[in-house]
Amino acid sequence: MRYRLAIAVILPLASVIWLNRGVDAAPEGRAAAKAANSSAGASNNPTSLAKLKALYRRPAKAEFPSDNPFSEAKAALGRKLFFDTALSGPRTHSCGTCHQPSLAWADGRARALGVNGQTLPLRTPTLVDVWSVPVLGWDGKFPDLESVAFTPILSPGNMGMPSAEEAVRRVNENPDYSPLFADAFDTPEITQRKIELALATFERTITSRDAPFDRWIKGDERAISRSAKRGFVLFNGKANCAACHSGPSFTDGSFHDIGSATDGDIGRGRMFPNSEKLRYAFKVPTLREVDRRAPYMHDGAVASLQDVIALYDKGGIDRPSRSDEIRPLHLTRREKNDLLAFLRTLTAKPDIKAPASAGAN
Repeated sequence: MRYRLAIAVILPLASVIWLNRGVDAAPEGRAAAKAANSSAGASNNPTSLAKLKALYRRPAKAEFPSDNPFSEAKAALGRKLFFDTALSGPRTHSCGTCHQPSLAWADGRARALGVNGQTLPLRTPTLVDVWSVPVLGWDGKFPDLESVAFTPILSPGNMGMPSAEEAVRRVNENPDYSPLFADAFDTPEITQRKIELALATFERTITSRDAPFDRWIKGDERAISRSAKRGFVLFNGKANCAACHSGPSFTDGSFHDIGSATDGDIGRGRMFPNSEKLRYAFKVPTLREVDRRAPYMHDGAVASLQDVIALYDKGGIDRPSRSDEIRPLHLTRREKNDLLAFLRTLTAKPDIKAPASAGAN
């Protein structure tokens, strides 16, 4: 993918340096801002507008790592595991309980709800285009998708499974799984690692679909409104959104303090206590399906997209850790409306449903 290649050139030690990332925007974000500001009135300049559109074209397919390549059998196994409530302690919750297809693979709550009804510290992130995210978690504590699964499964407050061994035992006791593991891994043996690989494979198939915005950049001028087209130029220019929300998935995968978190809610700063800029920094989320993913921010503190725009317009708390990309925007009412109209073009019509046998609550 274009933006990953750009990052690889600038960060030759990506496997190490990426984990410390969070202060600067990715190259594609800077490219979008530069393209938008390279001429006055990009909306009236076909060449500039075409360059902007090109930065957001979706790839033909998701990418899979060489150590966990895609197969239909593995994805099918992962899907069954994803919606299996046997992977929670009381057998009431599955991965799909918090990551619901009908809610853009999130749960619509301000903060996630655990098996015992307790409210968890963070909002459930969407899984849309998760394949494109190099580091996972609001604070970036997961180096890859394979490393994520058993953390919520084993968390007493989340899915409440007492041990990884018990999780494997429960999968083993279901006779439906043995042939599925054999098809996916050439052997019916069930292990924690194989469960992780299968779940990650399925999750990488959860990709964004053609939204009105995608139809517009492909040439359908009637796909979005004039207001949304103006909003796209604002997004890449005055509003500076593309400094971080860039590329086909509308995220550069970085971490920033946008000036909203307070007190002990320090995000990535917990992992890097000596970094001033990573204090209060959280993952830049995708904007795909954003109109169906309220409330917003890592803690669900912002109720609507209008409120999100208002927050960024004010510029957040002015403090040393605040991202250099965050500042008062002084948007007019019309500009706010145009930006909102554009953001809403990033949502496709829902058509993904959990299987009838999923058991997801």
